[in-house]
Amino acid sequence: MSESGSAVTSPPAEDAKGGGSAVSTLPVVGLTALVVGSMIGGGIFGLPSQMAKVAAPGALLIGWIITGAGMLVLAMCYQRLAVKRPDIDGGVYGYARAGFGDYVGYASAWGYWLSAWIGNVGYLVLLMSSLGVVFPMLGFGSGNTLPAIACASVVLWLLHFLVLQGVQQAAFVNTIVTVAKVVPLVVFIGIAIIAFDAGLFTQDVWGRALTIDGAPLGSILDQTKGMMLVTVWVFIGVEGASVFSERARSRRDVGRATLLGFALVLVLLLLVNFLSYGLVEQDQLAAMEDPSLAHVLAAAVGDWGATFISAGLAIALIGAVLAWVLMCAEILRLPSRDGVLPAWLGKENRNGTPVGALILTNVCCQALLIWTHFNEQTYTALIILASALILLPYLLSAIYQLLLAVRGGTLSDKVVGGLATVYTVWLLYAGGIQYLLISAIVYLAGTALFVQARRTAGGPIFKGWEYLLLAIFTIGAIAGVIGLSFGVITV
Repeated sequence: MSESGSAVTSPPAEDAKGGGSAVSTLPVVGLTALVVGSMIGGGIFGLPSQMAKVAAPGALLIGWIITGAGMLVLAMCYQRLAVKRPDIDGGVYGYARAGFGDYVGYASAWGYWLSAWIGNVGYLVLLMSSLGVVFPMLGFGSGNTLPAIACASVVLWLLHFLVLQGVQQAAFVNTIVTVAKVVPLVVFIGIAIIAFDAGLFTQDVWGRALTIDGAPLGSILDQTKGMMLVTVWVFIGVEGASVFSERARSRRDVGRATLLGFALVLVLLLLVNFLSYGLVEQDQLAAMEDPSLAHVLAAAVGDWGATFISAGLAIALIGAVLAWVLMCAEILRLPSRDGVLPAWLGKENRNGTPVGALILTNVCCQALLIWTHFNEQTYTALIILASALILLPYLLSAIYQLLLAVRGGTLSDKVVGGLATVYTVWLLYAGGIQYLLISAIVYLAGTALFVQARRTAGGPIFKGWEYLLLAIFTIGAIAGVIGLSFGVITV
């Protein structure tokens, strides 16, 4: 790629080392923990009820096969890109900019950042809800009462000050927390295997007789589509190691951490999801409040199960928020360095933490936390929006890997890139038009920062086909605003 990021070039010779940055200090264990830590948050603890609302076990199996294969090839994209293009930093941002130019690079970084901090708000809401299960006297309710918002705000800013101490130190804490939050999941799986009822699991395997809230589940295709955005959410973070590629001790470690983290989380997800259908009837699963995994274990072993899982969830959510705060700051630091976003976002303190990006991230989190109280926003609504916003960055990474493969890769590279591209296009379709229009609104709004950065850098703001992309964002944003105004689109 040229420095302007305007075209794809042939990849350089494979290099196992990082870019030589003074901050290249994260080992493979720390990178893997970032992947696992960012993927295991609230999603897996709410998985039983969220899946039961939309899919019976048979459709669930089909959906997981599609999702598992799709996310595997996407993970392989990031693994191969880390090795083939060790000169590119920033994962989803760097690959989009290298392949399609500055404005597309901005869009990928901006969408990823939005997805990350909106998801963090969802995590904080669920954290307060889970603490409310353990300590009902606190009055946390569904996680968006005034006491819950106040407590969530304290947690947010404590993590803010932890990250200010340095990315490496925060990553070390994340590694410890990641190990701690896997333990309750392993305990649940062990108990569930013993208590599993195969007859319960197979009594309506295709969901033909079941109704949820008075409505049938629908066709197998409808059920499969319905679970797609939920499965995307639980896999978000698979690219986490690539976001920190500049800080890795070895670019090969980035690829190893990506695949290892993906494999560990996939096993946990499949076991938790399918075993739950053998412990509780599906209509009861669907009616459970978050965190539904706590209620599933309680149904098997008694009230202590809910307390145990809720405590594990609290640890998992704190770790996930920490991991995503780290990634929010990092994904804005690199574009600011390249003149794609304003320079103040990448300004670092003496510990190497991008202070501007960190402050912007957590101020936005705080504002949305307050908004959730007045609008009764739920955890599920927040994670679906966050999932939709990350689809464009994933698609751009997949297309870039495919372009590199076509220009000089192996047949295996082409297959991986092609399948990942098809899968991410399918996700956009499964997500629905309303989230594409909402995404257009936020991409257009963030364009003001891109314009500011390009003016400061001098030269043209937009180049060539970037005007077309700007027009698409503008038209989509206008349609989205109209849809929201008339209630056709809801968030």
